[in-house]
Amino acid sequence: MADILKNLAVWLSTPHQAMIEIAHDIGYRHVVLDIEHGLFDLEAMDRIIALGKALGMTMHAKVLGPEAIPIQQALDMGADSVIIPHIGDAGHARRVTASAKYPTLGTRSFSGTRPARYGGVKPDYYDNENAKTRCYPMIESAAALQDVEAILALPTVDGLFVGPSDLSLDSGRGAYRNTDADKADLKKIADAAAKAGKPWIMPAWSRAERAFAQDLGASLMVVADEYGSIWMGLEDAAKP
Repeated sequence: MADILKNLAVWLSTPHQAMIEIAHDIGYRHVVLDIEHGLFDLEAMDRIIALGKALGMTMHAKVLGPEAIPIQQALDMGADSVIIPHIGDAGHARRVTASAKYPTLGTRSFSGTRPARYGGVKPDYYDNENAKTRCYPMIESAAALQDVEAILALPTVDGLFVGPSDLSLDSGRGAYRNTDADKADLKKIADAAAKAGKPWIMPAWSRAERAFAQDLGASLMVVADEYGSIWMGLEDAAKP
């Protein structure tokens, strides 16, 4: 079971410490924090990232928006990666993702917080951080999909995170239904990532989506979310 769980992630919309602990004990090792749509203030986000890191989990922060400050805040708290929503074309991706990397690669500003162990750092700290932390722009717009290869070619981009629902909406197809057109978009993303030699992450809520993402070579799949887990647990408990 551990081999299966190592490539699966849970999704949190609130700073639910117990869910992180339960997920860890089951065997999950990746957590995605939905800061964009969730209920995280800075103190709660700092606390939940610290807990996950202390448990040895990889903490992915889907930040508030495509701006420098929320990107840097998540990294300053020790997030292992930032997932950046609302990316447009390659030019936009270049400007936004620069905030996730220190100069000379990017424009990230230094802070003597958790990653720096609250003090001074050695000269190689900045290059090590650039190599260790991951920047995943989201492909959730038609413009980003059109420029997916150029986005992947950016040195500030370590991989991609797919947003199927918004991608379907922005492409004029309405609600995401895992149609052939949706699958064609995912294949385009997967093929571009494979060509670039970079990973991509897929929210795969159903078994069919998970099987498809696996076939396409997704490196990580988000398979359980906080609200859905509570809903299913309460619904199951009410069955006769």
